[in-house]
This record gives sequence, C-alpha cells and structure tokens, in this order.
Amino acid sequence: MNSTIYDVIVCGGGPGGVAAAISAARSGMKTLMLERYGFPGGMATAGLVNPFMPYFSKSGKNIANSIFNEILSKLLEKEGLDPKAKIIFDDEILKLVLDEMLYSSGIEVLYHAQLCNAKQRSGKIESVSVATKSGISEFQAKIYIDATGDGDLAFFAGFKYEKGRDADGACQPSTLCFRLAGVETSYSFPELRKHMTEVYHEGQNAGRINCPRENALVFETLHPDVLHFNTSRIISEDSTLSEGLTASELTGRKQVSEIYEYFKEKSPFFKNSYIQKIAMQTGIRESRRVIGLYKLTEDDLVSGKNFDDGVARSCYPVDIHNPSGSGTVIKSIQGDFYEVPYRCLVPAESTNLLMACRAISSTHEAHSSFRVMPVVASYAQAAGMAAAIAVKNDKTPAEIDGRVLKEQLFMD
Repeated sequence: MNSTIYDVIVCGGGPGGVAAAISAARSGMKTLMLERYGFPGGMATAGLVNPFMPYFSKSGKNIANSIFNEILSKLLEKEGLDPKAKIIFDDEILKLVLDEMLYSSGIEVLYHAQLCNAKQRSGKIESVSVATKSGISEFQAKIYIDATGDGDLAFFAGFKYEKGRDADGACQPSTLCFRLAGVETSYSFPELRKHMTEVYHEGQNAGRINCPRENALVFETLHPDVLHFNTSRIISEDSTLSEGLTASELTGRKQVSEIYEYFKEKSPFFKNSYIQKIAMQTGIRESRRVIGLYKLTEDDLVSGKNFDDGVARSCYPVDIHNPSGSGTVIKSIQGDFYEVPYRCLVPAESTNLLMACRAISSTHEAHSSFRVMPVVASYAQAAGMAAAIAVKNDKTPAEIDGRVLKEQLFMD
C-alpha cells in the first residue's frame, strides 16, 4: 500500500473528476486523481462526445459553475472552442487544457490506473485499489470522490444503486461517436443534415444500415469539411460488464462502417470523405445510479425546482434515447432552470464518499437530463468543495450543510 494518506482521492478524470479534483485542491486538499486512460477528459475525449450540451438558462444566462467556465475560457484562448455558441470544441486541445489545469492546481495525477476494488467498513471506505503498469496499487484518503461515470467506486465499496428504468431495468442505449472528413459542405448545414437523414433512412430500408436510431444525428465541428456523428445506437448491452462493453464496441464499429460506406456510395457530398476518427470507447449514457440522501425526479426537473442545497443548475431537457431501439423522448424544463441538490451527491450509507459523475441519486428519467457534461462538471465542483469542508472540520459528507455550498457557488 502507498504510504501517503491523501486528504481526497478522486477516481475518474472526466469533466466531473477534473472539476472535483481542482475544486478540492484549490481548497487546500492534498489530492490524488486516478484515471484509467493516459489523458483526462473522459467522455469529452475518450468518448468523443461533442459538442457540450447547452449550459444556458431559458433567459440566456450562463448557469454553469466556475471551473467549467474556466475550461471554456482556456479552450477559447487556444482556439479550441467555437467563438460564437461556445459549445463545439477540439477534444485534443481539451486534453492539453485539462492537463494544465490539473497540474497548476497542485493535484497528483496517476494515469493508466484502472480502479478495480475498494475496502469499506461500516460505511467508511478504507482504501481503493487500482490496476497499474507496476501491478495492483492501493491508496488511502480521508474522503473519496467517485467520478467514474458508472459509479464503480460506490459499487466496489458495496453501496446500494439502481439501474435503468423501473419497468425492466433497461438503460439508455450507448453510442460510438465518429467523424468523417473530406465532406462537401457547400449546402447550408440544416439542408445537409436533412439530406443525410434521407440517405440514412434509405440505407436502413435497404438493409445496409443496421442501426435502430430514428435519424442521422450529426454536428458541425471546428473544421469546415469535417462532420461529427452521434448516430450509432447500441441497445441491450450492460456497460458495467466487460462482456457488455466488448459487445458494444463491436456493434458500434459495425454500425460506423455501414453508415460510412453507405454515405460514401450514395451521397454526392460524401464521395471523397474518409473516417477521420472513431472514439476509443463507446459513449455510455446510463448505467448505475447510486442511492443518495435525495432522489432527484423528473417532476423536480420539469417544474424547474430550486433547492435550499441546490449546487448546480441546468435547463437541459429530459432526453431519453429509447432503451429498446428507435425513438427519443424530449421534455422541456419549465422556468429558467432546475437545480441539483447536494444531497444527491451523498450515498445514503457512506461516511466518506461523494459522487461527482452521472451516477448521482435520481430516477431514470431525471438522469437523462443531468448526465451531460456542463452540469456534471458543475455539481462535481460542489463535491470537491464539500470534500474539503469535511476534511477541514472532521465531518462526514452527510454532515455538510448544502446551503453553505450553494451560497459559496452562487455568491454573484
């Protein structure tokens, strides 16, 4: 076991993990961030998820917390963010930005470290184990933060969780994102996207494209001849199992191949196109949801509910990709925004664990909204702040007053 006892250990280096680690370190905590890949960014880099979903309220105000906005500013400085809408970003530049932010904050980072176990006694995590190039390494901290996306740390520690919708436990489908370059984009983008959906449907009807998604979901990029596809749809695979992930990757790449080949053959805009990039991992929308002190519901979101301990804000809609195949349910948020309460970040039976990823406590329906990166980074920042308060005052996360966190986050 490593002899160092950290104040805070963050497991996972996606937008949530980075925000939580930076927040804790800037609050004076000796912080270690463990990440399975050789770079940070999670779904934004390894999953190639792009663009950032909107982080503005209905009235047009930027409602993301400060660390996410700092990421945006640094991306803009390096010409890695579109200057108008500020949602399309360069994933390679994002890696550089996040590396810089992590190291300048004094965080100890260990890449190529796959979480594989945790020891827990009476609700207290005593250590975490990670598989590294040098073998299994064990680390200890006073407070742990789960930013794994799937709630892996909470799972290994034995805390309770739920999966999928109530009816059958099915989760939202996953997607393997990819990009095609060399695309002729002389038409306006809305017209081109309409054409692409028509070609996509032709391919489905001809049996050439075996993907259950109902349309071609495509986004512009920072480069005029490159289009980003969020179009594959992988159903009925469990992303918390290696077997399920393997099947997802194989199915995803098969769908990518079919879509690319059909478009190149049938569309004049794609005759000179080529595959520029396929995400190195399938993008997971939903898996575990760790049961916390409060379970956020669809009604909370749709009604635009505010909470005394609301530590993050969003107006992204309920957005449920059909777990069974075709179709997507969209329900708009009423009011300017809704809030995510701090209590959702605290696993109900834990004494030193906080959640900083999409696995926070909620229903299947509510999860479909707050799973997107801007709001994840926002409540993860609150998790890092709470961890620091807990260490400094020798308290458990459940004893932290979420109203104090809210006041500190939204002083302006």
